[in-house]
Amino acid sequence: MAAIYSLYIINKSGGLIFYKDYGLQGRMDTNDSLRLASLWHSMHAISQQLSPIPGCAGIELLEADTFDLHCFQSLTGTKFFVVSEPGTQNMENLLKHIYELYTDYVLKNPFYEMEMPIRCELFDINLAQAIQKDRVSYLGR
Repeated sequence: MAAIYSLYIINKSGGLIFYKDYGLQGRMDTNDSLRLASLWHSMHAISQQLSPIPGCAGIELLEADTFDLHCFQSLTGTKFFVVSEPGTQNMENLLKHIYELYTDYVLKNPFYEMEMPIRCELFDINLAQAIQKDRVSYLGR
C-alpha cells in the first residue's frame, strides 16, 4: 500500500499549479482538486492570522482518521502538500526534496512562466522517482 495519496503545489495566490494523484482509489476530478487547493490555501492563511504565536508559518500537519495532510511553504509563498496515510513519517523531508526538484527543474526552466501550471517532463520524471523511493523506504520499515 502506498504511503502517499496525492501531491499538490499551490502558488502564492492560491492557484493550483500542480496536482498528481498516487492513490489507487477515490481519484478526484479537476474541480475537486481545485476546490481542495483553494480551501487549503485559505485555511493556511487564516491559521497564520489566528495563531497566538507570533511569526507562525501556518498549518504544517492536519491529522484525520483516514489521512494526514502535510504542508511545506517556501519563502516565496508556494505551498507543497501531500495527502498520505495516517501516521506516515518523514513527510517533511520528502516535501523539502520535492521543493528542491521544483527549484531545479521548474524554476530553472527558461520556458516556465511563474505562477502558471507546471508542465515540465524532467520534473515529472524526477518526482516519480522520489515518490517511488519514498514508497520503497516506507514499505521496508
